[in-house]
Amino acid sequence: MPVRSMTAFAHQRAELPWGTASWEIRSVNQRYLDLTFKLPELWRHLEPALRDSLRKALSRGKVEVTLRLQMQNQAGESLKVNEVLADQVIAAASAIQAKLDSSAPIDPLRVLQWPGVVGDTQPDADEVQNDLHTLFAKALKELQAGREREGGELKAMIEQRLGQISDITKTLRGAMPQLVQAQRDKLSQRLEALNVQLNEERLEAEVALLAQKIDVAEELDRLDTHVQEVQRVLSKGGACGRKLDFLMQELNREANTLSSKAVVADSTQAAVELKVLIEQMREQIQNIE
Repeated sequence: MPVRSMTAFAHQRAELPWGTASWEIRSVNQRYLDLTFKLPELWRHLEPALRDSLRKALSRGKVEVTLRLQMQNQAGESLKVNEVLADQVIAAASAIQAKLDSSAPIDPLRVLQWPGVVGDTQPDADEVQNDLHTLFAKALKELQAGREREGGELKAMIEQRLGQISDITKTLRGAMPQLVQAQRDKLSQRLEALNVQLNEERLEAEVALLAQKIDVAEELDRLDTHVQEVQRVLSKGGACGRKLDFLMQELNREANTLSSKAVVADSTQAAVELKVLIEQMREQIQNIE
């Protein structure tokens, strides 16, 4: 499954026999799925079905749905008169009139008011509702495509930074022997400056203790493990934002430990770079579903 962003926008507009309709769906990042609808009062009853469609399609995000309608102006249209029925009404009225001693002339407006004489010019509600559902489905499909497209871009940016983290951990692991030797030389120079004599065995013990304190092999191994897990989660895709956010916390914990053990400028700089890369990924992951 693709990685999906929570940020996207969709707009679908259609000219239909009964008027013009447009759907807008806006989506931004949110911890849970938060749905808001702005519908004309006459079509508020559509909300439950729309809500169900969105819940099936999306897992997280603050989503705002807006429907705009412009019905055709019926005032400019000619009346649709059922002339057959009108003739029948007039004939019946004339027959009754003939039986009366005196009666008023037949009122044409009353004939037009007879049920069915003037056709209903309002659009069929079922037709409008079906058209709105069809257009909404297109808008939702557009929204999903946008979320997947941006999700792919976020995935690429995260994978790039994962590669940089792997390069840093590889460099640090290769530099550890030199770092230990540098600390040994530094210790020897301090002892000489203080005119302190240590036998070789004691010196090696001090160097071993120092090497143990600055050993970051375990932290580097855990960093590599977390990087591999992030890559696995990204490859699996789907609604993976929460899991990725947790993994960023784990990566940051190891980077902090690495920083606390840094004893030379190179390792300190490496720890800072790791933290920057992890924070950049974390910011991007906030937008992943």
